[in-house]
Amino acid sequence: MTDPMLAPLEVAPRLERLRARLEEAKVDALIVTNLANVRYLSGFSGSAGVVVVSASGALLTTDGRYRTQSAEQVEAAGVAGALEIAIGNAEDQRSAIRAALRAAGATTVGLEAEDVTWAASRRWRELFEGDAQGVPVTGTVEALREVKDAGELDRMARAASIADGALGEVLPMLADITRSALTEAQFALALDTAMRRGGAEDRAFDTIVAVGPNSAKPHHQPTEEVLAPGHPMVVDFGATFEGYRSDMTRTFWLGGEPTGEMARVFAVVRDSQARGVEAVKAGVAAKAVDTVCRDVIERAGWAERFEHGTGHGVGLDIHEAPTVSQQGTAILAPGVVVTVEPGVYLPGLGGVRIEDTLVVTEDGSRTLTRFTKDVAA
Repeated sequence: MTDPMLAPLEVAPRLERLRARLEEAKVDALIVTNLANVRYLSGFSGSAGVVVVSASGALLTTDGRYRTQSAEQVEAAGVAGALEIAIGNAEDQRSAIRAALRAAGATTVGLEAEDVTWAASRRWRELFEGDAQGVPVTGTVEALREVKDAGELDRMARAASIADGALGEVLPMLADITRSALTEAQFALALDTAMRRGGAEDRAFDTIVAVGPNSAKPHHQPTEEVLAPGHPMVVDFGATFEGYRSDMTRTFWLGGEPTGEMARVFAVVRDSQARGVEAVKAGVAAKAVDTVCRDVIERAGWAERFEHGTGHGVGLDIHEAPTVSQQGTAILAPGVVVTVEPGVYLPGLGGVRIEDTLVVTEDGSRTLTRFTKDVAA
């Protein structure tokens, strides 16, 4: 049962907003196969499903495993009257989709180019009748997902709160690392378990715990490396709540405060991230946020050691539009959720990354991830 303290998800208007974009995409109907997009349009969260949307109707198809779940979730999402459900084996589903396309008089059918393989596109074309043809479509549903409604933001805030609480719960494990022989993998497992206890349905992605030289690898996978005093430790993780994700990174110095070059790295990344957070506002180009963060690190002499974009959108996927990098083209708008996560990585020595997830507001931004940025652990 959905928490009454959370705003409801506004699913029903999404189908109409998508229909308004079909003409722009130059298609009569869109076959939606990306599961996050399926969930966004229908409320259905199963592992197999397709949504077909045209000007005259919408259809969800899935198999018998999800007969009850699909009906319940579509009803809960408030789209039962706007979305037909067809249950059956693969051929039954294909027949239902073919009938829906025929009823819509669709002659140009969009396929999600980022999600459909070459082999799958050939199979989909077998459904088309007469002069109907399939065409690649990119980002049509994803563009709708960029601006979150109140219900989505509430769920992301809950996911972030769960993650904040979990890190606070497990951080005391570091107090006695000189005797405990605690490893990266053990700390990651404890953090994942704490998120589950706190109400997460899953991790938002594979938790990163990286100590010492491993912290210079931005996407390091936790190993049996022992956490030892006098080293940095990067913790990058998030929770998933009712499908929506959080994303946060904190870097700690084990056993006290950093010294020497690493102390300077911590200071520079902290400054870069703070300036990036300040730059997140409605009307600002996503690329400009990246530039603000990058300039701080470049002036410190580590331009080549900031080896990824400043951030990305978050929602039903952990990485979604918009891109906050030099390749980003989006202009930030209220309701858009992005991360700000600059980092500096010195091979053989260590790395520092600090990340928060923020909601763009009318007058700036609101930070969802609130755990302290104190470095001593």
